Amino acid sequence: MLKSKLKNHLLLHLVVFIWGFTAILGALITLESVALVWFRMGLAVLFIALYFVWNHKSFKVDTKGLIKFFLTGILIALHWIFFFKAIKISNVSVALVTMGTGAFFTALIEPLFFKRKIRPLEIVLGLIVVFGLYIIFDNFEVARYQTGIFYASIASFLGALFAVLNGLYVKEYEADVISFYQLTSGVLFVTVYLFFLGSFTIEFFQIPKLDWMYLFVLSSVCTAYAFIVSVKVMRFISPYSVMLAINLEPIYAIILALLIFGDQEKMNSEFYYGAFIVFFVVLLNGILKNSASFKKKFSRKTVSKN
Repeated sequence: MLKSKLKNHLLLHLVVFIWGFTAILGALITLESVALVWFRMGLAVLFIALYFVWNHKSFKVDTKGLIKFFLTGILIALHWIFFFKAIKISNVSVALVTMGTGAFFTALIEPLFFKRKIRPLEIVLGLIVVFGLYIIFDNFEVARYQTGIFYASIASFLGALFAVLNGLYVKEYEADVISFYQLTSGVLFVTVYLFFLGSFTIEFFQIPKLDWMYLFVLSSVCTAYAFIVSVKVMRFISPYSVMLAINLEPIYAIILALLIFGDQEKMNSEFYYGAFIVFFVVLLNGILKNSASFKKKFSRKTVSKN
């Protein structure tokens, strides 16, 4: 039992580390952001389809579900396009820290869809994150990254909206089915966009060998594999542990970026002060939410025993 739990914890951190490596691959691949997302999603769909066939899983889903997945597939495609665009015109560290605004956006969006009141604590934590970002970006050195910050903020909002909607869908459908159809619809959306731009030329598919290697890793390991493993791991590990581990993703990515890109990723001291505030709040949010859930669960058990 103990060995099994340890194995799943190690797998979870492996997945989080892999997700952190996604931003690094985005910076290394020479393709522009839209083409990068098209290849990433297309190859990931292929890998997940092979996974379905290998495990004899059904592709069947109702029409209502298909409509939902089509719309959210467009959201995730746009999210990745803006995210990779932000990385390419700024750097990995700036893009990832700006993505920290997702907590604030989620605090505002989630109550609308889950039909609950806005929680003041979530707004306060979200505003503290914004304050941390203000410290980061209120200096001359980072002023040149303003466009990247803007694109990363859009990516953050779209990512928050996508996560909230998936929080509803996962109650009705299996996670891997949701992912397959969202990625498929995302590919179709980007395909139509590129088709009308006349982008599908011979040159479009003439990709450097190194880019093909990075794309293979990005789509298979960082997208298809990481998703499937994360779903399996969540059957054995508590949501508290999963949330704390996932919040380490930006830290892993920034450390990797510093090791791989060196001086290109080095920022001034204000950047790291602000980044610490962002990461601390994200972790604190996870701790507070899960401690509240634990107290509710414990009180229910106590009442039922009495």
